[in-house]
Amino acid sequence: MSTADRRPDLDSRENIEFFVDRFYERLLADEQLAPIFVDVAGIDLKVHLPHIKDYWCKLLLGDKRYQRHTMNIHRQLHGKRPLRTGDFQRWLAFFTTTVDAHFAGERAERAKQVAASIAANMEHSLPT
Repeated sequence: MSTADRRPDLDSRENIEFFVDRFYERLLADEQLAPIFVDVAGIDLKVHLPHIKDYWCKLLLGDKRYQRHTMNIHRQLHGKRPLRTGDFQRWLAFFTTTVDAHFAGERAERAKQVAASIAANMEHSLPT
């Protein structure tokens, strides 16, 4: 990160919460991904977003609040509507561009690397 870069890092719960809110605004406005979250998964944002914020706080800050098994949740979703390569690629593109638009630093870079691994692992673990 250059000294001229004033974007904060994903180094606090507040920053992670801001990121997750911006990221989900984009996902839920997307014609490809929104139906997966809204129609298939039927997420309730008041319930879902705190889980996602806890998840990223666990991965980036070591927070212990998130105790769910992510893969099982996505297997159930995949059983309702198969998740495809394009879905994972689009999700990752939104993730990366949202991070880059608002954040810079070691943890921001780590978040993008972790997200790429998550997308690849899920894509390869879910039967097509």
